[in-house]
Amino acid sequence: MALTIAGSDSGGGAGIQADLKTFAALGVHGTSAITCITAQNPKRVTGIQAVRPELVRRQMEAVFQELPPLAVKTGMLYSAEIIRVVVDFFGRGKRPPLIVDPVMVSTSGARLLKPSAIRILEEQLLPLAALVTPNLDEAEILVNQKLRSVEDLRAAAREIHGRFHCAALVKGGHLRGLKEAVDVLYDGKREWLLSAPFIRRVNTHGTGCTYSAAVAGGLALGHALPKAVQLAKGYVTDAIGQSCLAVGHSMLSHFKWEKAAVRCAQIHVQVST
Repeated sequence: MALTIAGSDSGGGAGIQADLKTFAALGVHGTSAITCITAQNPKRVTGIQAVRPELVRRQMEAVFQELPPLAVKTGMLYSAEIIRVVVDFFGRGKRPPLIVDPVMVSTSGARLLKPSAIRILEEQLLPLAALVTPNLDEAEILVNQKLRSVEDLRAAAREIHGRFHCAALVKGGHLRGLKEAVDVLYDGKREWLLSAPFIRRVNTHGTGCTYSAAVAGGLALGHALPKAVQLAKGYVTDAIGQSCLAVGHSMLSHFKWEKAAVRCAQIHVQVST
């Protein structure tokens, strides 16, 4: 059982839709609390309507009352008011591990997190997280500097852990000049470098959502965090590699997990302390 707290993507490629497909592919029952309704397609976001914070709270309460999740992930939270509701809910009592995907800007450039909400995300939500999963642009915002190399990713992961006291998975898929997509996981004691060959000429819309959902799914299946991240890296690599076309648009393929299990073994993992 896993819960996603995120926005709805009317195009079906990212957000709640990608999260629930990922959970299902991993054999995990998925539940959801929708934070925003978006009008979007693979090319652009044309509208955003936030759900009332009180209704976001009620969705989480309803899930926890009868379908208590073993892991939770957040995606698009959009506003300070919605983040405060999540913070209040997860700051009370014992809760399952929380994976925060700090969604700030869409692939097409639309703002998915109000600038006024970034501070509360950093100061109040990230300290509650078991893991934060920023992409390159999001990591640059969190550490307030440009990241241009794998060494920069490593330093950023350590800084994020030091500032917010949660494990950090800094994703380097947008780094230029590399032959492999390298991600850095740091939990305060050990560091993992996870790499896989770049898969080019494929639309990667929804990969961040899918990656963080796969981590949550792995945790819900009982894996420790490093194993869940490795599983997720293999899953998202395979989802990209086996992308299919929908009316001419490249879409991640979520339902070929048997092959993804083989791909997971092909992910190169380097561990250091």
